[in-house]
Amino acid sequence: MATPTAFAQAWPAKPIRIVVPYPPGGFTDVTARLIGQKLQERLGQTIVVDNKAGANGTIGVADLARSAPDGYSFVIVIAAHAANPSLYAKLPYDNRNDLAAVSLIGVSPLVAAVNNDAPFKNAKELVAYAKQNPGKVSFGSSGNGAAAHLTTELLKSLTQTDMVHIPYKGAAAALQDLMGGQIHLLFDAASGLINPGKTGQVRLIGVAAERRLPMLPDVPTFIEQGIAGFTGSTWAGLLAPARTPPAIIKRVSDEVAKIVRLDDVKTRLEGMGTLPAGSTPEEFAAFIDAETAKWGKVIREAKVKLD
Repeated sequence: MATPTAFAQAWPAKPIRIVVPYPPGGFTDVTARLIGQKLQERLGQTIVVDNKAGANGTIGVADLARSAPDGYSFVIVIAAHAANPSLYAKLPYDNRNDLAAVSLIGVSPLVAAVNNDAPFKNAKELVAYAKQNPGKVSFGSSGNGAAAHLTTELLKSLTQTDMVHIPYKGAAAALQDLMGGQIHLLFDAASGLINPGKTGQVRLIGVAAERRLPMLPDVPTFIEQGIAGFTGSTWAGLLAPARTPPAIIKRVSDEVAKIVRLDDVKTRLEGMGTLPAGSTPEEFAAFIDAETAKWGKVIREAKVKLD
């Protein structure tokens, strides 16, 4: 029987699959293909991106959890992965026992945009207006339980305001209605809002992060504008099936950390509004635990339910 070390030395001997639990073309898919291309170059094996979309990412993650723990299957997950245990009564896998953390690829702090005719032009004015007009401010999101939805619920909780959620099937549809004036407010990853903001189609009023984003240096954080502790993001990271050899997990983790620091990858990620990370498996596992606790509390307090 081969020892784990010998197994790891022989790896990879065939193509490696990265499951993407969302459709082609979105943040998760683009990130997976960017990292996958570089992994392919560095490992000398084909990386196959396998889109298995549906059910807030749980279909693709369940597929990965059932895969052989042989180092040839991985999945890229985003912030929804940490929210799903609180959003669903039962998942087809166990986040802790069926999956192994590999590496955090990057974090994308969410940016708030308002339509140009909204009666508020910054975060302070938004909060003041929402307090004076309970239930009159409408906010969109890419769907119930999405990072944008939960981040706005956290904002409501921190500011003790009442705003009305309008869920959409994807951020693109929500952005169209924001520009058209059908909704007042939308949180999204910077990648979806940079161009509409720069061309004046919407007004960018704040970043839900501790620091301003390099690609949006003129947009202040909400913390700067007086809303202490308000952060919200989506993020991307790699998981493997539980019991994947630790030596293989460490190898992939080490490679991802190097890849996100390459100039061309760093430039591409930052252009999408993603701050490159790269982490050890232990750091990523702790990060997921912290995100699960944070968003679980928001979900319970806001009584968020999936359709």
